[in-house]
Amino acid sequence: MLSFLRSDLSRLVSYTPHPGGSSGPGDDAPQVIDRLDTNECPFDLPADLKQKLSWHWQQIIESNRYPDGSHQALKEAIAQYISESAGAPTPWLTTAHLSVSSGSDELIRSLLIATCLGGEGSILVADPTFSMYAITAKTLGIPVVTIGRSEANFAMDVQAAQAAIASTQTPPIRVVFVVHPNSPTANALTAAEIDWLRSLPESILVVIDEAYFEFSGQTLVNDLPQHPNWVILRTFSKAFRLAAHRVGYGIAHPELAATLEKVRLPYNLPSFSLAAAQLAMAHRNLLLQVIPQIVAEREKLYGAIAPHPALRVWKSDANFLFLRLQNPAHTLSEAAAEAALDHIFISLKQQGTLVRKTCGGLRITIGTPEENQRTWERLQKIRLPSIEKDSLN
Repeated sequence: MLSFLRSDLSRLVSYTPHPGGSSGPGDDAPQVIDRLDTNECPFDLPADLKQKLSWHWQQIIESNRYPDGSHQALKEAIAQYISESAGAPTPWLTTAHLSVSSGSDELIRSLLIATCLGGEGSILVADPTFSMYAITAKTLGIPVVTIGRSEANFAMDVQAAQAAIASTQTPPIRVVFVVHPNSPTANALTAAEIDWLRSLPESILVVIDEAYFEFSGQTLVNDLPQHPNWVILRTFSKAFRLAAHRVGYGIAHPELAATLEKVRLPYNLPSFSLAAAQLAMAHRNLLLQVIPQIVAEREKLYGAIAPHPALRVWKSDANFLFLRLQNPAHTLSEAAAEAALDHIFISLKQQGTLVRKTCGGLRITIGTPEENQRTWERLQKIRLPSIEKDSLN
C-alpha cells in the first residue's frame, strides 16, 4: 500500500458497477444482450427529444463556458413537478428547498460531510439496502451501524434501530438512511416504519431515498414541513431515462438545502446534463407515459415467477424484482445455496440476460415486454425444479 494513503482504505470495498456489455467470450455468445442489472428505464429518450437535445448541444451550449452553477431554471422546473406529483398542495415548496447534484450519490456524500465528518456522528442503515450509504460513509471515515430486516417483507427491525440509537454514543447516530421503496428488495416503507421515522428527534437527520417514486407512486414529500430533519432524494436516472446524464436532487428544509449548496463542488453538473434534465422536465408527461406499462410488466413477470418451486420472489413497488432460492428450514447449506444462486446468475448471463447478484439473491430490472419474456424463458431452461407455466401470456 502506498505509504501516504489512509491505512483504513485497504479494508474498504468499492461499489461494483454493472455496466452491462458482453455476456462472456465465445462464438456461441448470444447476439441479444438484455441489460437488466442496473434498474434503468428500458426505453431510451424518444428520437425527437434526442434531436432537440442534439440541437441544444450544437446551437446553445458554449463548450468554453462553465455551466449554470446555480441550477436555477432546473430547480424551478423540478419544484413545479414535485407540486404536480405530490398528491396534495405544496404552497410551502420553493426552489430554496432544492439542491441539484450529480446523481443521488453526490447528495449522499454531501449530507455525510455536512453531518458526520470529523467524528461528529455515525449512520444507521438496515441491510439489505443500497450499498452506497455505507460505502460512502466508510470512505469518509464515518462509522456505520447496521440492523436487520424481516425475512417476510423486508421491513426494518424498528426495535433494533431504536436500541442502536440509544446505545451508540461514540459518536452518536446522526443520520438514518432509508429507501422508499428499498433497493434491492423493492418494498415500500410500512406504516410502522414511517411512524418511527416521524418519532425521531430533530437531532437525527432522516434521509428518505425516493429514487423509484415514479414506479411506486408513494412519497413522503408532504411530511417535510413538519420534519425539518428530513430530506428526500430523487433522481432522473430511472423514470426519466437519463441515467447517462447523472442528475439527482434533494428536497429539504431551506437551511439544509443551503448547507448542501455550500459543501457540493462548484459547477457539479455539465451543461449537457442540465439541458437534458430541463428537457425531461419540459416533456415529463410524455416520458412518464411508459410507467403504467413497466408496472404492468412487473406484475406479469412476478406472476410468472411466483409459482416456481425453487424460487421465492417478493412483491415489488419499484421497477425491479428481488428473488432468492426457496430454502425452507435452511435445508440447503449456505455454501450450497450460494452455489445454486451463482448457477442461476451465470446461466442467465450465458443466455444473454444480465441481472444483479446481491444480498443473497438476484435483482432483475423490469425491461421491455420482449426482454421480460426472454427472462422468463431463460429461467425455465436452467436446471432447477420445473415450472408448470411456460409463458408469460
